[in-house]
Amino acid sequence: FSPAVTTAPGGLSLCRRLSRRSVLAAAAAFALAAGPAAAQEDAPVVAIASDLQFALQEIAAKFKEETGTEVRLSIGSTGNFARQIREGAPFQVFMAADEKFIADLHADGFTRDEGDLYAVGRVVIMAPHGSKLTPDPELNNLAEMLAAGQITRFAIANPEHAPYGMRAREALITKGIWDDLQPFMVLGENVSQAAQFSLSNNAEGGIIAYSLALSPQIAPQGTYELIPEDWHKPLRQRMALLNNAGEVAEAFYAYMMEPTAREIMERYGFVLPEE
Repeated sequence: FSPAVTTAPGGLSLCRRLSRRSVLAAAAAFALAAGPAAAQEDAPVVAIASDLQFALQEIAAKFKEETGTEVRLSIGSTGNFARQIREGAPFQVFMAADEKFIADLHADGFTRDEGDLYAVGRVVIMAPHGSKLTPDPELNNLAEMLAAGQITRFAIANPEHAPYGMRAREALITKGIWDDLQPFMVLGENVSQAAQFSLSNNAEGGIIAYSLALSPQIAPQGTYELIPEDWHKPLRQRMALLNNAGEVAEAFYAYMMEPTAREIMERYGFVLPEE
């Protein structure tokens, strides 16, 4: 199974966990009643931040395997998705890389409630094999190469709308090299595109999501190091149901808090909130 893809706090009460199990059971019943054709036609669209790309593809596949229903994943930057939701985009679940976007949407009436914190993300500096850049946690080699005129291109996600780009900018400011790096900066539309740019033959490296660096698709392409988490604001990632969410969307939202999904998220380097 390959889900359709387009490019573009806290604790949980026992009552809420029980209601999630009920929703999962309802989803399975819905699938049996509707049949495969109707289930495919009615598959809700889940807007996910691009750091979730590989983890959520696995989770969506497991969800279909266990419930017989499926969701479609739309992958992009959190800021762009928030704008599209305000413009009427037909997403049913929004999984943001920064909880502020969920809070703002809820305050303006676009989500059912304040949602749930589902993970905390991290950023890494990564360089492709063959690059002169040697990733280190405190970005010392990057600073040295920059001072020596040896950086030609360095990639991050666009900090104007992508949370991982915002945190990359904060880390580079903490190091004191943000301004000097500007002439060589390449901005990805989202952190997934920033990873592509970072690992191209035309760049020395970049700052990307830990979850992407751990993925089987990206890990073999280079080396990376975690940047200290106190060098930037926390990447508190929150999800919410949109007002038009149906039963399958509710079930998938509930599934994100189940052991199977949580194990996959943990494997991709996410810090998980305690239930």
